[in-house]
Amino acid sequence: MVTLGVSAQAQFRVEVSGVGLTQVPIAVASFRGQDGAPQKISAIVQADLERSGQFRVVEAAGAALDEQARPELTLWRQKGADSLVTGSVSRLADGRFDVRFRLWDVVRGQDLGGHSFAVTQSDLRLSAHRIADFVYEKLTGDKGVFSTRIAYVTKTANRYQLWVADADGENAQSALTSPEPIISPAWSPDGGRLAYVSFESRKPVVYTHDVASGKRRLIANFRGSNSAPAWSPDGRTLAVTLSRAGGSQLFTINALGGEPQRLSQSSSIDTEPVYTPDGKNIYFVSDRGGTPQIYKMPSSGGDAERVTFTGSYNISPAISPDGRWLAYISRISGAFKLHIMDLAGGAVTGITDTSADESPSFAPNSRLLIYATQQQGRESLMTTTLDGKVKARLNGQNGNIREPDWGPFQKHLSLKE
Repeated sequence: MVTLGVSAQAQFRVEVSGVGLTQVPIAVASFRGQDGAPQKISAIVQADLERSGQFRVVEAAGAALDEQARPELTLWRQKGADSLVTGSVSRLADGRFDVRFRLWDVVRGQDLGGHSFAVTQSDLRLSAHRIADFVYEKLTGDKGVFSTRIAYVTKTANRYQLWVADADGENAQSALTSPEPIISPAWSPDGGRLAYVSFESRKPVVYTHDVASGKRRLIANFRGSNSAPAWSPDGRTLAVTLSRAGGSQLFTINALGGEPQRLSQSSSIDTEPVYTPDGKNIYFVSDRGGTPQIYKMPSSGGDAERVTFTGSYNISPAISPDGRWLAYISRISGAFKLHIMDLAGGAVTGITDTSADESPSFAPNSRLLIYATQQQGRESLMTTTLDGKVKARLNGQNGNIREPDWGPFQKHLSLKE
């Protein structure tokens, strides 16, 4: 696991609200031996599953069950659980931890499998997220996203920081600190780099940042403004907004730098590009119709087609990795609210009751969104299911939190059965 710098201790607290329509009742027993470990594995697994909106946790009442013995499934069926997770944590001679688990189908009385992980102390949380991923995929058929990462920016006094954290907001590591604003972080498709905009030169300039090494590369520092980087699906190209020729227009540029190629040819402001998963189109924001709306054009340039028609002010497009959904921010009576459009049929749904939403980003399995908002006058990060029924607040302890971006699936830890 990559260490990026000083950890942000207790940066977030996860609070889940709302109930989904169909939730799998699951019990996560206390892992035998985990009280002697720095992380309570079962609690992390349980919080992950709750936050997904797909599970309703059945109280395990302190029962400590390891992965070896067959549990008394009738007892768990009486408690109302359809599934049960058991496991153990033990310290190995070399100082690492052996984390084991097993998933049971309580209704059918079936062993659904398990794994063991030999991990360092710093990877204990990651092993818990891997367990939650296994459970989620076995019981829903979709890949879990709990072992992925998020990036976001905080502002404390006159200091801006770019952070990389686990998908639950914990284990935050500082990637960059600057006295000038940092905006628009965007993960590369392989999860190895972040593109972002820095104002350290007293104007917006686009960099890419290697997450493992901390090395960064200057990508766009042309005359005027350089902003809004978005990765192509193959990771070779960035779409950016440049004002080098006058007004803000869309360009593409090699992800290693070079001479940009102009995409849009309008007299309007075109910005906030984002690629479709197949790389064939780019969605973007333009005021060419008089007010900011979301448009779509071929990724090689060409004629643009308007996409949003509900509301007079629509910005910040995000496309789900499965290509089915468009998330964006719509201003309604002065309030900025997160909306989702079904791209196949065009139906639009507002999914928040807050009024200062910004920067939506999809989880890599397309089942959750992360966004920034304000609650009780403080900026915070939220995750939500696509129907808006289950939300989790990741409540910052230090500074204002903004500009979240959800990273792609990561390569798995080496596992042994």
